[in-house]
Amino acid sequence: MGVADVGGGKMRIAYVYDAVHPWVTGGIQRRVAELGQRLGDEHDVHWFGTHSWDGPAVVERDGVTLHGVAPPTPLYVDDGRRSVRQALSFTCHLARPLAAERFDVVDFQEFPYLPALPCKLATLRHGTPLVVTWHEVWGDYWDEYLGVAGTAGKLAERGVGALADAHVAVSPLTRRRVAALTGDPVDLVPNGIDLDAIRAVPPASDRYDVVYAGRLIPEKNVALLVRAVARLAADDPDVRCRIVGDGPERGRIERLVATLGLEEQIELSGFLPEIEDVYGLMKAADVFALPSRREGFGISVLEAQACGTPVVTVAERMNAAADLVDDGTTGVVADSSPAAFAAALESARGLSARACIDAASAYDWDVVAERTLAGYERAVEGETVQPRRVA
Repeated sequence: MGVADVGGGKMRIAYVYDAVHPWVTGGIQRRVAELGQRLGDEHDVHWFGTHSWDGPAVVERDGVTLHGVAPPTPLYVDDGRRSVRQALSFTCHLARPLAAERFDVVDFQEFPYLPALPCKLATLRHGTPLVVTWHEVWGDYWDEYLGVAGTAGKLAERGVGALADAHVAVSPLTRRRVAALTGDPVDLVPNGIDLDAIRAVPPASDRYDVVYAGRLIPEKNVALLVRAVARLAADDPDVRCRIVGDGPERGRIERLVATLGLEEQIELSGFLPEIEDVYGLMKAADVFALPSRREGFGISVLEAQACGTPVVTVAERMNAAADLVDDGTTGVVADSSPAAFAAALESARGLSARACIDAASAYDWDVVAERTLAGYERAVEGETVQPRRVA
């Protein structure tokens, strides 16, 4: 599972993202963890995040040195938005420990934006490149997210683009948006899946018509799935849906399920302890649902397809997961209405499991890690920054 040296030498690589896997789950955390584990076989890999584990602030896990540089504080405020206070805390705590060590490359996961500043200071101090990995570009969506304060979000996003020495995008949609934002070349390195791990998992004993797995935040639009299941239940009271995940929207979703009288049809189970448990559920489902209005990539789409399960997602302009679904072959890309989503769930049931598995086989974390390392080598070879002492 190791990744060979591209340039012939051992690299010191620093990842910067506040939420650390497995204590906080999500697509970005999974990417860093999977890449770190593979690159850590041959290289010295570090992850700077919040101190979410018991014990010392600096520990080694799966070949990666974890630096808990800030106390764990809630990532989201009550309205489901990312906490500015948490981002400020992490940024302030990050500056000194990151700058204290020299890394050949620092890979900053682009959101929240504030930690990009200590990342840039550290790379300037040591004359090394800052790679920004972009999972999304919000652009005008900031106006919807923050209202009149949206301009600040857009300026911060542009600021991160200006600080980067190299850009990586995880999806074609994000690549196009980063290129438009910065005018710079952008490397496309998608997220991946662990095909061997998925193949080894048997289906769960309980079968479901529909499964969802992910965070319960407004952008995931899980209420659309609930309303679509209500339409299915009107014709088939035995329909079964499993919602796996947690987050600030959980209470709202539970109330909606109760209001629509769907307690017998929909089960909310929180996050599962092991990713293999999720794979088992995917294999035991007829359809995997991802109704997100905004998705930077959508690893769960590939995982479901690798399980032989077709995917239903929505045709929203900021939903990069739609690019992973071959409409009518590996799933259905539906309009964002309960009626259309319910119809898509029905039609996806008959799609080929083999087609889904074949499509997912093009993605594998080992291949993604090799492409990532090659990008780091290019960034190091093409660096133009000069060492500079930063107080």
